[in-house]
Formats: sequence, C-alpha cells, structure tokens
Amino acid sequence: MEENQQTQHGPRVDAAAVLRHAFTPGSLRWFALLNLGLLLTAAGTHFFKSPNHFAIGGTTGLSIILADILPGTNVGGMMFLINTLLVVIGLIFLGRKAIGSTIYSSFALSAYISLLDVVWPMAGPFTQDTMLELCYSVILPAAGSAIVFNLGASTGGTDIVAMILAQKTSLEIGRALLLSDFLITVWAGSLFGVRIGLYCVLGLLARAFVVDGVIDGINQRKKVTIVSKEAEAIRVFILEKLNRSATVHTAYGAYTHREIEEITTVLTRAQAVALRNYIRRIDPHAFITIVNTSETMGKGFRAV
Repeated sequence: MEENQQTQHGPRVDAAAVLRHAFTPGSLRWFALLNLGLLLTAAGTHFFKSPNHFAIGGTTGLSIILADILPGTNVGGMMFLINTLLVVIGLIFLGRKAIGSTIYSSFALSAYISLLDVVWPMAGPFTQDTMLELCYSVILPAAGSAIVFNLGASTGGTDIVAMILAQKTSLEIGRALLLSDFLITVWAGSLFGVRIGLYCVLGLLARAFVVDGVIDGINQRKKVTIVSKEAEAIRVFILEKLNRSATVHTAYGAYTHREIEEITTVLTRAQAVALRNYIRRIDPHAFITIVNTSETMGKGFRAV
C-alpha cells in the first residue's frame, strides 16, 4: 500500500533532511556572506549615493532619480517597486528555479536600504568633499557586489534583465547593461547638473575596476614551489599541519647535475606564511618561489 502511495504521489520529502541541509555550516556561512554583501551595498547607497544624487546605473541609480522626481518617496521604496516588476518579469521568462537567490537579494537589498532610512535618515551628505563621498559610494557597493557575485549569486535588479537577454537573445549582455547604466547617469546629469553627471560617469567606470579587484582579492591564493634537502619533512608538514596536498616532481639541477625533489602546493596567505616560517627553521638554504593566483579551482578550493 505504501509503495502504491509513493508511486502515485511521488517519493516522500524528508523534512528533517531538508532542514539539515539548509542549516549546515557551509549553508549558514553562504547566507551570512550574502547578507554581508547586501548590507555593504545598502550602506553605500543610503549613506553616500543617495544624499549626493550619485545615480551610478542599475536599479539603485534609477531609484535615486525617481525618488527625487516623485515627492514623498524614498530610494528603498522605489527599489522595492522596480525589483518587484523585474522579479515578475524574471519569473515569467526564466522560472522560479533560475532566479531563486536573485529574488531574495532583490527584496533584501530594498529592505536594508529602507531600514537604514528609518534608523539613520540622511538629510544631506556627510561631508562637503564630493570626491571623498564618491569614493565611498563606489567602494562599499562594489565590495558588496563582489562578495555576492563570488558566491554565485547576484544583487538582483538589472541582473535579471541580463539573465533574460542572455537566454532569449544573442545580444552582448555586458555592452547592453553598460549602455543602460550610462543612460541612467546621463539622465542624472540632466536633473542634478553636469558636475554630478560627470561624477556619476566617473563612478560608473571606477565600479567595474573595484568589483574585479575585490573578487581577485577574495579568491587570491599562493602557489608555492619549494626545492629543499628536507623535502620529505616539508611534504609531511603540508599534509598533516596545513591539511593541504601537494605535487612532488623529480627535477634535475642544472648546476649540481643531481636529481632533486620539487614540491608545488597552493595555499592561503596565512598557510603560505606558516610554511615559509617552518622551512626557514629546518632548511635556511631552501629555494622557494611564491606566486599569487587570482583564482584556484578544485578539491579544497572553489568547485570547477
């Protein structure tokens, strides 16, 4: 009887297993980092973008413009309305599964900005130094976006439009989004003056570099290559103390004409420092090269 019920209605869902999967340390860390990224983006928008009318593209830039045009509205409320419209369009064209985390990010970002507006209203900029304000209006949201992008998620908004265009057309998405962001900054310049418009264009260009720089910094690892007479002790230290693996090559010394073992491993910054200090103690004459890698994929690092 039970087998017939499962055949007719599908396999039963183990609610406890679903909850255990949702509340694993990895899932909780992912969720915490996602919200950290969204909070940084919200802080940069509320404290620096909005008071200075820095409409640097995207739904935040459009919301800053519309909140200024429409009396009695705020940036968070306008973002909520725009994101709701974009989410509905995304659900129609992409389906719920394709934009699951994007839906959460869209509304969470709007909620964080609205909350900051209640907790800490901004009657004007913090300072009269427009360039200083622009730097923070770029750095905070760019760092937040980089954290979110690095998790494989997005901050919503125009990302939904990009996902639809990528699936339904052959347009170059990067250029299309850059054009839409540029048009928003031009609109801001026509409303708030050429000076603000030029700052917005400058911020738009700087944002791309900061996002790439932060992502590279988050993913940066150290590729370490070691030639030492204490190769076996170093190999054991990497495996047992650092809990990393390594590749051992048999090399040939051009000067000594002897075979030597060369160890190559990829470590975090702290692990590389620990390994270097250990080698310094056991073999001061070891030869070590350390190279930065912008991204490392595979077991123990990011998935391929």
